[in-house]
Amino acid sequence: MCLTAMVVSVCPIAVPTNSLVKRPRHTRGHRGNSERLYMQIGAHALVFTGIFDENGLKKAISKTQAAGFDLIEIPLMNPASFDGMLAASLLKEYDLSVTASLGLSDSTDLTNSNPAIVAAGEAMLADCLRILHTMGGTRLCGVIYSAMKKYVEPITAEGRKCSAAALHRLSALAADLGIHLSLEVVNRYETNLMNTAREALRFLDEIDSPNISVHLDTYHMNIEESDMFSPVLDVADRLGYVHIGESHRGYLGSGTVDFSSFFRALARIKYDGPIVFESFSSAVVNAELSRSLGIWRNLWDDSDDLAAHANTFIRSQLRAVETIVLH
Repeated sequence: MCLTAMVVSVCPIAVPTNSLVKRPRHTRGHRGNSERLYMQIGAHALVFTGIFDENGLKKAISKTQAAGFDLIEIPLMNPASFDGMLAASLLKEYDLSVTASLGLSDSTDLTNSNPAIVAAGEAMLADCLRILHTMGGTRLCGVIYSAMKKYVEPITAEGRKCSAAALHRLSALAADLGIHLSLEVVNRYETNLMNTAREALRFLDEIDSPNISVHLDTYHMNIEESDMFSPVLDVADRLGYVHIGESHRGYLGSGTVDFSSFFRALARIKYDGPIVFESFSSAVVNAELSRSLGIWRNLWDDSDDLAAHANTFIRSQLRAVETIVLH
């Protein structure tokens, strides 16, 4: 079936009869779970800073709030040095919800055949869960199933089994803390375990936990998927987290991502989870992460303008889809 035919059949999000009235502002709230009435729109902290000491945290949190977002996604790449209590205090001060993310490394790769490395990865993720709980967050996402790198060999059956078993155990700890896990589907240059939505669904079946869902990212989808519509429908109610990023990691709408089809697909499945803007510049992101992500050129130099534009872009896409019910 061609994409055009698929789009025509979209069933938009149900809205009240007075749908032309501006949609209520997304309920914030430090804990951000049962109080949330609508999906929350957020920004990745790396839009604003690559350093997460007191000054860096305050900068990222205050600027995320000033740009009009409901939540901030904080990367926990080095949980041992992260001050969860400080972050919790700042989040409360600026009335923002929080999620956390990370990508594993060679020394914490859950797909490694060395049990000590898998154990190190599991311990690191457990630390991240406890930090997120301290901050009041309920979602941990990212490449938390393998190292975030370009592998030179296909994933092995043993590697899949090791990762699935570790994530099954971690999902139980996460549930005890009131936290849900989402596994980010990234492109072939960043993992060998799963690169498409359908591959993610197969891996979820191997993990066998109701507390783990799929995390889709439009930047990666634009590389690996056949289109931006059908993968969302394939995942359906197993979609737990969304990253919005342009094909070149720059301003939304200035690249090749088919955002219209993607947001219509979200409407079709009645998705109501977090939607987080993600963009990177080597002028902001720390050097190590810039190298791993291949940030060789900068497509923006003003975090505030970029973030405000992204907030408006995402909310406008959601609003446009809502109005289809009036057609």
